[in-house]
Amino acid sequence: MTTTHTFKALSKALVLATSCLSASAVFAAQNTPEQLYPPITSEVLPELAAKGSYSVGVKTLDLVNPAQFDPATQTQKDRPLKVEVWYPAANTAKAALTSYSDVTRTGKAFTLQADAMRDVAVNNKEHYPVIVLSHGYTGYRTIMYYLGEHLASHGYIVAALDHTDSTNADVDFKNAPFSGFFSTLINRSRDQQFVINYFNEQNNFASKQVDNNSAGIIGYSMGGYGAVNTIGGCYDFNEQTTAMFTGMKDPAQIKQVQQLLNSCAGGQYKNPQVDTRIKAMVAFAPWGGQHNLFKAGAMQNIKVPSLYVAGSLDDISGYEGIKNLYNQTGSSDKYMLTYKNARHNIAPHPAPAIAQSSSELDIGHYYEPSWSMRTLNETNKHFVLAMMDCHVKGITSQCKYLDLPQNGDQAVVDGKPLPQWHGFDNRFSTGMDWQQAKPHTK
Repeated sequence: MTTTHTFKALSKALVLATSCLSASAVFAAQNTPEQLYPPITSEVLPELAAKGSYSVGVKTLDLVNPAQFDPATQTQKDRPLKVEVWYPAANTAKAALTSYSDVTRTGKAFTLQADAMRDVAVNNKEHYPVIVLSHGYTGYRTIMYYLGEHLASHGYIVAALDHTDSTNADVDFKNAPFSGFFSTLINRSRDQQFVINYFNEQNNFASKQVDNNSAGIIGYSMGGYGAVNTIGGCYDFNEQTTAMFTGMKDPAQIKQVQQLLNSCAGGQYKNPQVDTRIKAMVAFAPWGGQHNLFKAGAMQNIKVPSLYVAGSLDDISGYEGIKNLYNQTGSSDKYMLTYKNARHNIAPHPAPAIAQSSSELDIGHYYEPSWSMRTLNETNKHFVLAMMDCHVKGITSQCKYLDLPQNGDQAVVDGKPLPQWHGFDNRFSTGMDWQQAKPHTK
């Protein structure tokens, strides 16, 4: 072979090898889970956003709630529910961190990096309360995974549902956006209560470690609509709202469905009893208050400590509607956190890259025009942990994080800025308002 032929052969081999390497690199990049939470100094984060002492395990369960009403067939059918469960991992657990995969509203797939180990053993040193995590319409079970991981690291078992008929994968949001809404109205609270019952009453992988005396609920948007009902805020659909949200026209059918919708506390009708294990509820941007879908008298009878979180410009659930729910709630331990100038998307994780490069239908599921999603997530972690520690675990020293003055902006009075909120570093409690039933202890 001549020198020229040798050079050409080597050049071709080099190009081929480079092409293979480039293709491999692209494939690897496409299959590498996205990291939505890069490192950030704790000096700018609220105190209770810090990770807890437990490593975190995660497991996916396929559960079935038998003989539930199915709006699609108008019959009773077994209702499948996929549940993601985060929990304190055994000290001996050694495994690679896992990932979470789902799709955007237009069906684009993504995979996110987790801070949890899949299917490792549960830490058997303590008993842990179960917290139910409930997404909106539409959504998916890991849309608030940052809360699941965070609470598990502090000693909770967190069960997040894929609410069947209500997920991104279930609903063609572009062409049939309300196809799962009737099911959502009926099943949200029922799903939440079913999961609490399952972990406390049925044999499961964490049975021996569940604290059977205490539980909590966190719901976002339609998840909040369900959570308020689960703690005793009975539904109060009339004929007009029944027709509006189901699309039904026949008066007799509307009347029948109205009776079906007006359930309470996980699907009860006569003399409903709230599960006494539920010690706290957090509702992010809960839907329904703007349409007066909850009985005022039932709301006044709520005893469960409740935290409402809202954007002051929420254009989906309506800020005034959320404030009405807070004002109507009868619990002596109730709170409301307002993110000033925020709209509705105050609870999801930050947008995956595929949603950022897609349409408003996708990015609009995550994006807040006036707030960093990271800031919202870290603040949510702080207040949710304070709520659960104070009221679910009864750690009284954590209650001070829920005893705050109304405004966190540190306005200057007599030449000096007011102190920041407890748990926040100086200068970093701005943009929020706080309300509480009990007077602030100065």
